[in-house]
Amino acid sequence: GGGVVGWSVAYWLKVLEGQRNGMKVLVVERDPTYSQASTVLSVGGIRQQFSLPENIRMSRFSASFLRNINEHLGVPSEPPVDIQFQPSGYLFLTSQQNAARLEATVRLQREEGAQVALLSPTQLKEKFPWIDTQDVALASYGLEDEGWFDPWTLLNAFRRKAISLGVYSCSGEVRGFVTSASGMMLPQGSPLSSTRIKYVHIHKPDSLDYQPVACAIVINTAGAWAGKLLEVAGVPRELQQPPLPIQPRKRYVFSWHCHDGPGLSCPFLIDTTHAYFRRDGIAGNYLGGMSPSEEDEPDPSDLSVDHDYFQEHVWPQLARRVPAFESIRPRGAWAGYYDYNTFDQNGVLGPHPKLENLFVAAGFSGHGLQHAPAAGRAVAELVVKGRYESLDLERLGWRRLVEGEPLQEDGVV
Repeated sequence: GGGVVGWSVAYWLKVLEGQRNGMKVLVVERDPTYSQASTVLSVGGIRQQFSLPENIRMSRFSASFLRNINEHLGVPSEPPVDIQFQPSGYLFLTSQQNAARLEATVRLQREEGAQVALLSPTQLKEKFPWIDTQDVALASYGLEDEGWFDPWTLLNAFRRKAISLGVYSCSGEVRGFVTSASGMMLPQGSPLSSTRIKYVHIHKPDSLDYQPVACAIVINTAGAWAGKLLEVAGVPRELQQPPLPIQPRKRYVFSWHCHDGPGLSCPFLIDTTHAYFRRDGIAGNYLGGMSPSEEDEPDPSDLSVDHDYFQEHVWPQLARRVPAFESIRPRGAWAGYYDYNTFDQNGVLGPHPKLENLFVAAGFSGHGLQHAPAAGRAVAELVVKGRYESLDLERLGWRRLVEGEPLQEDGVV
């Protein structure tokens, strides 16, 4: 996968390899136009407000990386990278029922070094007078390292820098693996078997042929299709257990204009109903949406948009929260994919439990873009150094899938 996570992994592998041309890194992407890529179809947010320590730490790492992006991704003789960061913060609203949980979460965020304020309904109204605070018991507002940026610029910055460091790029699709098993006898006399991927089969666009590519390490960053990738030909069925519980989930993003809506102080607002919106530029335009319930999940086979979903579900919630939104002019919409982890909506990072040279970085369920710098560094550390060094993300590994112990993250939007 050649989205932002894949290119981040490739970049960090070359940074950490220790010697120039110490390894050959190949990024395989089946959609070189990125017309259906989750990265470029996202709304580009970054926040520190998560409830899982690992997610907060990845956000803090990524925020520091983005703040100093040209120290990392600047390419000599090319213009500096400008991701057009808008530091407007995230604003989470909560009801009385969930107020105590939000307070506990903010305490954790502060312990991890995030700058987050708690606002009472009165304080909320004073700061953002355009909000209807009815049914809001408490709000949390990110004061630093939160906002949104241009995803396409970040993807291309990772890509250009990685290629300048010697990473190879290939347009094609991995549709098969060739594996080999080997056995050895432990001193106690019990056998130990291991299975490795020896080749990947890359199918070129508009061709029936495939190219076998020998590999020492395979890293699955296929996003919404990461689970399907491990079900392709060549992976024995017994090695597919437990399955990687990642599915493509279609999410709509709607755009509208409101001439007297929230001004330049408008944050990235997450309503009590989980409807969200943010400012889009400075001319009274906004982006927003809302994840559907499990029973209302749309068909992910294409990226068509159900415009009635905005009229029937999203707009009523936003107009109730922001009275100015009662009068708006829809501008357009698009759909993109979440790489949705059905197990616990958190990323899966690290080595596969049965394929000894396979690593995974996927399943971020909507926060892969903002965590890409940290996730890429973490996986590269595992490959090059054999351990985590920058961040301890051990709990995001496969063990929780094997043992059936999900990690709870309250901040999934």
